[in-house]
Amino acid sequence: MTSKSIYQHGSPNRTGVLLINLGTPDAPTAQALRPYLKEFLSNPRVIEVPRLIWWPILHGFILPFRPKASAEKYAKIWMPEGSPLKVHTERQTKLLRETLQMRLQNPPIVEYSMNIGKPSVATVMAKMQEQGCERILVIPLFPQYAASSTAAAMDNVFSVLNRMRNLPSIRTVKQYHDHPGYIAALAQNVQDYWGIHGRPDKLIISFHGTPRASLDKGDPYHCACQKTGRLLAEALALESNQYSVCFQSRFGKAKWLTPYTAATLEQMGKEQTQRVDVICPGFVSDCLETLEEIAIEAKNIFIQAGGKEFHYIPCLNERSDWIQALADITCTHLQGWLDITVTEKAAQLSRKLALEMGAKD
Repeated sequence: MTSKSIYQHGSPNRTGVLLINLGTPDAPTAQALRPYLKEFLSNPRVIEVPRLIWWPILHGFILPFRPKASAEKYAKIWMPEGSPLKVHTERQTKLLRETLQMRLQNPPIVEYSMNIGKPSVATVMAKMQEQGCERILVIPLFPQYAASSTAAAMDNVFSVLNRMRNLPSIRTVKQYHDHPGYIAALAQNVQDYWGIHGRPDKLIISFHGTPRASLDKGDPYHCACQKTGRLLAEALALESNQYSVCFQSRFGKAKWLTPYTAATLEQMGKEQTQRVDVICPGFVSDCLETLEEIAIEAKNIFIQAGGKEFHYIPCLNERSDWIQALADITCTHLQGWLDITVTEKAAQLSRKLALEMGAKD
């Protein structure tokens, strides 16, 4: 049992908000990818295969070869500031912190961590404890709950708590796949893109895939993705033949959630579809799975199969309407811990944002 902070009677009790994203390697190199992949693929929430079977595969076939290939993919999308996932998560954290400071009289401490890699959950939770956080709201940045993402992040949090002596009060957000603000931000993001680039013949709503076995075991992820897709299509007034919900990132030979994004795009290419747009609502920050797998690989699949025009619609990233939705989600779950009465500054900010988005004064 460990705890670096020393309890002092009379010290102020603070409230904290911890955002958790999946994680990223430190650099787009094989050397950096190997420990990252090892940690990620060793998680029993991610790979639900008996260790006796999986360990030889991981150490004998995957780790010796995959880091180099993965590093080459990361190198294609790496930003001057670093990994896109980390860059966008840092910016979102800063914007959420500033938004809550505008909204609340006594705003919480807002930090972020990565479930895999740096900054680690353990490091950030220790930092928050040292800052006097007696209450922590944990928000995994995965809109749709899955055991391999959200539950894995929660496992990490509870593992850290298991080593603490003076535990903070903890609240967790399971998912927000159908939150009105999140859906509205997605829809506005698409509409803004179409306002500049025109509309496609079909919109592909692509989510990260999971093994079909996870659905059979009771994971609600598939249902959450379908609902997000349906609500987004309704917000865009799309007919059923104008969009498809698909699943990407298949790994291994087992059956995963279908239809597969790659196979769907290949078929559309063979049918010589004039234009397809792809959006990935399961990611709130652009990352390897969106910038490389979709914007590069999926585009090549579609074009090489005979498709004409491919567009990738970026993630929500730092959009103001998404940050406001994230603040709404945060404030809802902070009720009873903080006074969430909207301040005059917050009202002015909301009005300003509404006008920017086309509302009439």
